[in-house]
Amino acid sequence: MPRDGGPGAPGVDPQQLWLGSGRPRRGRKPTYSREAITEAAVALADAEGIEAVTMRKVAERAGAGVMSLYSYAPDKETLLHLMVDHVSGELPTTGALTGDWRADLKAIAHLQRTHMLRHRWLPAALSTRRVPGPNTLAFLEHALAALRPAGLDGTAKMEIFAQLTAFVAGHVGHEIAQAEASQSPDRAAAEARYLVAVATDGHHPELAEAISAPGRPVTPEATFTRFLNRLIDGLDTE
Repeated sequence: MPRDGGPGAPGVDPQQLWLGSGRPRRGRKPTYSREAITEAAVALADAEGIEAVTMRKVAERAGAGVMSLYSYAPDKETLLHLMVDHVSGELPTTGALTGDWRADLKAIAHLQRTHMLRHRWLPAALSTRRVPGPNTLAFLEHALAALRPAGLDGTAKMEIFAQLTAFVAGHVGHEIAQAEASQSPDRAAAEARYLVAVATDGHHPELAEAISAPGRPVTPEATFTRFLNRLIDGLDTE
């Protein structure tokens, strides 16, 4: 019986998923399309988070019967693949590259951050292996083209792009969590008092020095840029 996903859910056949027609093979002409079902799932995730995406709730949002959804996505895992690739179509893939691969990679990372902040469920959805669909592959092609001037072999370029995407997803996930925590000023103040107390207890001199150092811009954009620069500028091309 089809399931919402999780342990034991059927594996995704990439050829069937991405190279098939995306519509039921038998029966009457379908009332819905795979794209419409995917759009309903994305809208639900954007509004309520990835945890809210169940086959039942997607069916309700799409105005379809639950069982009819299984003709387009047999389980939640397949649906997540469709969702990730669907929103990847929003990423630009035809922008001019400068030939400075580090600068181009940084620009790509900033695009990814903006994209993930628009769809805040994406970092969690990307935490497990996803088989790239056509939109994801188009963005990957763009990133690999940006890396061509680095003179790296294919494996290294793929690894760097995977590392970059993992960094952005992890950072955005942390950024979202921090933003949610900041909505509780009492909690933030309590954490600050705790760190000051620990730093002045005489047992954590490195922490005391770090806390007393001159501050840097702490806006989310500035923090992301600093971290990104350290990552990209430190990449070894040997």
